[in-house]
Amino acid sequence: MHASNPLPTRDAIVATAGESIARGSQSFALASRLFDRPTRERAWLLYAWCRRCDDLADGQDHGGTMGVVDDPAERLALISARTERALAGEVIGDPAFDALRIVAAECRIPPALPRDLVQGFALDAADWRPRDENDLLTYCYHVAGAVGVMMAIVMGVDPEDGDTLDRACDLGLAFQLANIARDVAEDAAAGRCYLPRDWLTEFGIAPGEQMDPRHRDALAAIAARLADRAEAHEASARTGAARLPFRARWAVLAAAGIYGDIARTVRARGAHAWDRRAVTGKGAKLAWVMRAYFQARGTHGAAVKRDGLWTRPATG
Repeated sequence: MHASNPLPTRDAIVATAGESIARGSQSFALASRLFDRPTRERAWLLYAWCRRCDDLADGQDHGGTMGVVDDPAERLALISARTERALAGEVIGDPAFDALRIVAAECRIPPALPRDLVQGFALDAADWRPRDENDLLTYCYHVAGAVGVMMAIVMGVDPEDGDTLDRACDLGLAFQLANIARDVAEDAAAGRCYLPRDWLTEFGIAPGEQMDPRHRDALAAIAARLADRAEAHEASARTGAARLPFRARWAVLAAAGIYGDIARTVRARGAHAWDRRAVTGKGAKLAWVMRAYFQARGTHGAAVKRDGLWTRPATG
């Protein structure tokens, strides 16, 4: 009889997760380098699971152009089943889902949070479209805000510290609002639209016609609104970051600046926002790392209140 293959070690799974974040997101990979080693490894583990789920749902390989998924419901069922097994402590044999098993156990991540993210994939599988701003932010919570909450727990925030976790959620919301503003054309090409129906109606854009050149000025106004919302949530998140240990605070502030610049670029370009993809260049990223260092070392200023901001559901 042949000896069974040994199970991958934690170090091996961490190494694979590090490769995943390096391929999938240069911005997050750079920010993660600012963490202390235990936090960095756990951030990589969480990222690897999120990235794998996203790729399975969208037919991608570490992001990029969305592929054709013949049976979205089947993909969703696979994601959900493997996630539940990982949360139950089972060895999956897929490094990304084993990464979730490890980080969830080490950081006491409430199972409701990974399940909230899976619900975001369910919305996409159902070809869901937001009717209004509340719908939009609910979606942003499921696909990004929940990740922000989990990341805060990875950074050592108590799972019972609701206000700090709400502010971590705000950072995820800010990131996703920036993504939506930037990716309007790419989403339209894939048959998706995350712009609220009532916003489109307000600006005289019929469903499915958001990329009609006649609507560029109106679309730019909607993108500016998204960027404004993103900035409000980013400001709240910065207040939450002040409660983190220094290196975690540095990483969060760097990521906030790097990603925030995407929304600000889209807003500044106006009707030309989608002529080319809005990105934060390498030099600008390094500048944010330096700026965030001094922000993290300095005084934090007056706390920004969350009054009027959308808040994640209590079950999350």
